[in-house]
Amino acid sequence: MGKGRAGLRFAALAVVVLVLAPVAALLPIAAQGSGDLWSHLAANVLPHALTQTALLVAGVGVLVAVIGTGTAWLVAVCRFPGRGLFEWALLLPLAVPTYIQAYVYLDAVHPLGPIPTALRAALGMSNPRDLPLPEVRSLWGCIVLLGLVLYPYVYLTARSAFLVQTASALDAARTLGWGPFGTFVRIALPLARPAIAVGMTLALMETVNDIGASEFLGVQTLTLSIYSTWLNRSSLPGAAQIALFILLIILGLVALERWGRRHISVANVGSRARPPLRRDLGPLAATLAALACLIPVTLGFLLPAGHLLHTAYARWRFSGISADLWTEAVNTALFAGLGTLVALTLGFIVIVAVRLGALTSHLPLRLAGIGYAVPGTVLAVGLLVPLAAFDNLVDAAARQFAGVSTGLLVSGSGAALVLAYAIRFLAIPVGGLEAGYGKIHASLDMAARSLGERAGGVVRRIHLPLLRPAFGAAALLVFVDCMKELPATLMLRPLNFETLATHVYGEAARGTYEDGAIAALFIVLVGLAPVILLARLSRPREDQEASSGRSR
Repeated sequence: MGKGRAGLRFAALAVVVLVLAPVAALLPIAAQGSGDLWSHLAANVLPHALTQTALLVAGVGVLVAVIGTGTAWLVAVCRFPGRGLFEWALLLPLAVPTYIQAYVYLDAVHPLGPIPTALRAALGMSNPRDLPLPEVRSLWGCIVLLGLVLYPYVYLTARSAFLVQTASALDAARTLGWGPFGTFVRIALPLARPAIAVGMTLALMETVNDIGASEFLGVQTLTLSIYSTWLNRSSLPGAAQIALFILLIILGLVALERWGRRHISVANVGSRARPPLRRDLGPLAATLAALACLIPVTLGFLLPAGHLLHTAYARWRFSGISADLWTEAVNTALFAGLGTLVALTLGFIVIVAVRLGALTSHLPLRLAGIGYAVPGTVLAVGLLVPLAAFDNLVDAAARQFAGVSTGLLVSGSGAALVLAYAIRFLAIPVGGLEAGYGKIHASLDMAARSLGERAGGVVRRIHLPLLRPAFGAAALLVFVDCMKELPATLMLRPLNFETLATHVYGEAARGTYEDGAIAALFIVLVGLAPVILLARLSRPREDQEASSGRSR
């Protein structure tokens, strides 16, 4: 192995170690013990938090599976009014972070909020007590609101699975006398089960990672317990012990997804498998199908976005946009941009090492993306001790050799937050660039090398230009995810440092919802960019070709 390839291998393995270090650091932190606090946590906090987390995960899992799978089946194999619109509109709730969804509904469904007020006006009522609505500040309210935001994960994967299923299997079911429902339950659903399991796993990981919505809605989850144990009880070991519980839950979700796909293999018979034809629905069935798609889009995106737009406009008319909000927007863009740059760089190092043969196994590639499965609160706890040790080491060296103190060089400067962003979302550039490299045939590399080009030149002159679309898509996704990330930002931000996400969180915690509307609306609007990208990339190939044909 040449020096260049050996250096690349070392750099790629260093990236993997960087990703795994926060998880590994949890063990020694937790082993320090939390004194009498652990007995208090075990007796009074953990049982309730574990129960609430389990119920929340189970409820959200059922809801996202029903909504995501049902709507995916309708738009994939049925033809009804508005189907083309719903095909991409069903992805729109992904633009609304969970904490903003809770923030909006707490304000909109308040007894004196716009929704109850409009309903009472329509029914001729004046007393708020005459029209009691279900309490959104509850476990069931949290389940519904999270489900309305996270179902697109299942919708996206299930719809892709339904679109690639061969029509011969569905036709065979119909020849046996099975109706549409029987065909869906006995044939289409089992074939799509691996894709549904993947989507549900992603949705449930986001559920476990949530901290804002659960706190706003009064649900004491394990993730929220980490935050309160660390900051309110000043016990880092106690927070690390709870974090290990959460890691076990995440591993359980991943294992459950793997178990659900055991012994399952799907193959289309023939080299030119015929995709399923969309069937026309009758008037009543078509109306019900359109309503089934309209309701989650309305509750998950249109209503929150409309309420934010109205409230933000009223706030702007009343007081304009404060200078602090502009500063927070700059902070958000700066740190999200730095996190994106670091994530793309680290991901590219690992991918190039695999491409050039510096890494002969794909295991480091998989380990590099494990950060996405680690909740932001767990990642923050795991990063604190290693970074504090690094700061102390640098400070001691600076005192000894230069007579100056560097202080909290990493932890206090915001570099810890940038690093957390990069580790948390490294899976996005790793997966995107791996897919991009899959389209670059190895013959291009061999041709360039035969002409005397070195490995570095091949990467610079051939790979980078061809990977530009993959870099752009990954950068967009990582940037928006960094901008929306709340748990890690709350726990690792420097003192007196605010982002748009923490601004919304602070206003909601104080109950001044209208003051955070502009920041929340900005987050949602920026979050629409990756949703539009996903909608374009997930369109069926025949629809894309038809669209391009019309444009020509």
